[in-house]
Amino acid sequence: MTPLNVRSWAEEVAVLMATRLGGARRGEAIDLDTMLRRRGGALPRNLYKQAVILRDAETITNAPKIARQTDFRGAAQAHADLVAYLKPFGRVTRMQEKATNFAASVVFGLLVLGIVIIWVLVSQGYL
Repeated sequence: MTPLNVRSWAEEVAVLMATRLGGARRGEAIDLDTMLRRRGGALPRNLYKQAVILRDAETITNAPKIARQTDFRGAAQAHADLVAYLKPFGRVTRMQEKATNFAASVVFGLLVLGIVIIWVLVSQGYL
């Protein structure tokens, strides 16, 4: 596990966060620190902590002497966990979520309409 690996891991997680969770502007070079500030709240708490571990490991790689003395097993595990969580978020999942949200909105609207109709019938004396 070299410092170059850690940098590529952080870059990969940042790209996955940008594509899956949004938060990156078109043509912008993104890094993990920026993505954590913008969309870190969209991650579950334990994965956010893993992302912070990976970000800190990436920061350590900027000091070569310290990086050679550091064990990056925690960063490797953090990378594996984050990639396993972020990979499945694709177009199909987003479409399913949109369909579910639309169906829930329609059902809620019908429920409110039914309540209003029953209220009108009761107030008019038909029920």
